[in-house]
Amino acid sequence: MDIRLETPDDIAPIRALTEAAFGQPDEARLVDMLRDDGDAAISFVAVQDGHIIGHVLFSPMAAPVRTLGLAPVSVAPDHQKQGIGAQLIRRGLSQAQLDGWQASFVLGNPAYYSRFGYSVETAKGFTNQFAGPYFMALELTPGALEKPFPVSYAAAFNKL
Repeated sequence: MDIRLETPDDIAPIRALTEAAFGQPDEARLVDMLRDDGDAAISFVAVQDGHIIGHVLFSPMAAPVRTLGLAPVSVAPDHQKQGIGAQLIRRGLSQAQLDGWQASFVLGNPAYYSRFGYSVETAKGFTNQFAGPYFMALELTPGALEKPFPVSYAAAFNKL
């Protein structure tokens, strides 16, 4: 399996993969809207035997420090539970640090995302429309999340 940056030729396969992974079109529409709005800051695909079997997208968030939102992570149904999503997330987070991003937030299952360093506790105090028990934060630069602040996902998230 190879993990690489998304290319224009990947758009249709990513859409199909995301719909299959989630069993509905909403997340695929979100990926398309983020890309169309110029809010696909980091987008990696996992390729096996010439087919895209996984995808991860990070988009910029409105915040006083350089912040990314992680969503969505998609893995083909017949390739799930094999660590592909985890490899994509780790690759994306490494790229985020290389690119100078200071923090990342995700809305999801704490049992899953905590393995990457995301924490519900770290996100406490940060105001966001999704704040609650599934809203987590990860500091990519020491001290970036020292003081809570309002943080907002890209506009496409409000269009769903």
